[in-house]
Amino acid sequence: MSVLEVITKASTETNRPEADLKYPIILNPGPVLLELKPQDHDTKNDLPVKEASGWNFSKIDTESIELGQRFFKKLKRKLKNPTAFNQDEFLKILSSYLLNIAAKLGTANNITMSDKGYVGKLVGKSGLFMGRDVKGLVLEACILLECWEVLESLIVNGLVEHSYFSSLISNLIEKNRSDLIVLCMKHLSDLQALDIMRILKYFISLPLNGHGNILSVRKEWESQALLAIQKLKEYDGQALLASEKVKDKILRKRLTLARDASLLLMIAYDGFSATELCLHYLLSSRDYDEVILAACFSGLNGSEIMRLVRYLGKWLKKYEKFPYVSPCPEASSALGLTACDWIPRVEDIVIYLMSIFLLWSSIQSSTRN
Repeated sequence: MSVLEVITKASTETNRPEADLKYPIILNPGPVLLELKPQDHDTKNDLPVKEASGWNFSKIDTESIELGQRFFKKLKRKLKNPTAFNQDEFLKILSSYLLNIAAKLGTANNITMSDKGYVGKLVGKSGLFMGRDVKGLVLEACILLECWEVLESLIVNGLVEHSYFSSLISNLIEKNRSDLIVLCMKHLSDLQALDIMRILKYFISLPLNGHGNILSVRKEWESQALLAIQKLKEYDGQALLASEKVKDKILRKRLTLARDASLLLMIAYDGFSATELCLHYLLSSRDYDEVILAACFSGLNGSEIMRLVRYLGKWLKKYEKFPYVSPCPEASSALGLTACDWIPRVEDIVIYLMSIFLLWSSIQSSTRN
């Protein structure tokens, strides 16, 4: 079988191995490659590629692999009887595993058990060294046992494998975890169209049980708006004290950025409900275009479309009232105003409204015929 055939076969393989991979972590190839030496062969062999010997793993790599295999087997055995497995026991064995990794790699410095969200912080520091199947099993346990802090750390630190995206979003919708769904929109790239439509329908018709977890989203937008005002006051005061010409220019630029960001956050926050603030993340994402969203719109029913139109109408009125407001991509890195990255542009709003209009016209014409 040629190399191309091997790659093609692997790419079309749908079945995943049930057991953990033998080498589940990304190994450091540097020390290994330095130890490779060509084997002595018959001098008559003129092949350009010689077989190498001396391939072995470092002690740390070997021990880390064994730790992962033992943890995987133990957790899988525990999950077979979930009624006898609770959140405290899961956190105990997970933290023990992560601490063992941290001790070998030195990744858990400055983390103590008294810290709030201790296990989540361990995941952030040492989770990168968990194998694919280990991460999948930890994800399963988090959902089953409702360990939301650990799950949040997995999402924020990019430790959720793409193959688990759909099941994760379905489970979070089922459990009405609005705050974690927002994190998925922010941190999981390349979501499938079906997942986007599920999220869209969820926030447009948010169930009563989902409102409790959505308050954190509103608080986040409030804190960003207050931070923008604080930055504006700081730079405004400094600008009055500036005397050197170069400093004046720098301060003037930062002051202008702070003012633009403050106005942008003002129109994005005022007048929008908590559920509509969640829609900001979905409709401002650069991971998918208007074609995908238009396809998602087609899956909405009449009442859902009307709610979406009212939401988009609010944006249109805001941009009509404040035509000088524009995106502030630099505000996130320069001022720490990360919410500025999640505000739909006026051209996006117009495109979405046009997509809905064309969809509605198509439905009307089909019903007449």
